[in-house]
Amino acid sequence: MATAAPSVPARGRSRPGPTAPGRLRQWYSRTWPSALLLLAVLAVWELAVALFGVSEFVVAPPSAFAAETWNSRELLLAAAWITTQEILYGFLISIAVGVGLAVVIARFSWVDRAVYPLVVLFQVVPKVALAPIFILWFGYGMTPKLLLVVVIAFFPITLNMLVGLRSIDPDLLLLMKSVGATRNQILARIQIPTSLPYLFAGMRIAITLAVIGAVVAEFAGASDGLGYLIQFASTQLDTPLMFSALILVSLLGLVLYYGMSLAEFTLARRFPHITAESH
Repeated sequence: MATAAPSVPARGRSRPGPTAPGRLRQWYSRTWPSALLLLAVLAVWELAVALFGVSEFVVAPPSAFAAETWNSRELLLAAAWITTQEILYGFLISIAVGVGLAVVIARFSWVDRAVYPLVVLFQVVPKVALAPIFILWFGYGMTPKLLLVVVIAFFPITLNMLVGLRSIDPDLLLLMKSVGATRNQILARIQIPTSLPYLFAGMRIAITLAVIGAVVAEFAGASDGLGYLIQFASTQLDTPLMFSALILVSLLGLVLYYGMSLAEFTLARRFPHITAESH
């Protein structure tokens, strides 16, 4: 029995992307399992607190911290804005430091031998212990918080971009050398474009670490921000407010993570070297 040959797309013709309703269906099919699981967890949480008579000072039920979130929305939003600024400023500095360090290490072998082991050594230092030192040096302003975000977030960017810079195809490298390309030309035209998917992978990790860094810095010493609010609520035994601030921090990290994924997806449509992941 004869079978029909599979159709072959015309050469040079790109496949049409999904339409807006199609993208909406894809988004719905990806998000509904997580949303359903979250609702189930909240329902079990609410019932467990009610059935076992757990004090609100120990574990606040979802209804309590939902009400607290609405009642304290202005306070929470003001604190979230402070923390968001610390995260974003620190994250941008982390990108500059991480990318610059990776390029220098990849370009100069003596820098690789001298600096890379020290970078790894610095990475294993407990960053929480650095927060009081930064506050001692720079006070209670924005600077120590940005520094802590940078020292926590720059390493995955450096490491991932280094992997990308070193993953160059050996045959392509030989071809570039055979036509007389300099090391700087190889770096600019081959290595950096090749490393972009690795860079975005590192940035997705770094943005979540930046959230942790900002909150830890606010724990160590601050007069505003979500980390300060969590600490303040714990001293006042205001468990619903503590849960509200904690959940807001988590939502902030989630939004920033998917914002980074959206930026990657948007750039991937313009620059084919970037391969966006579906999550």
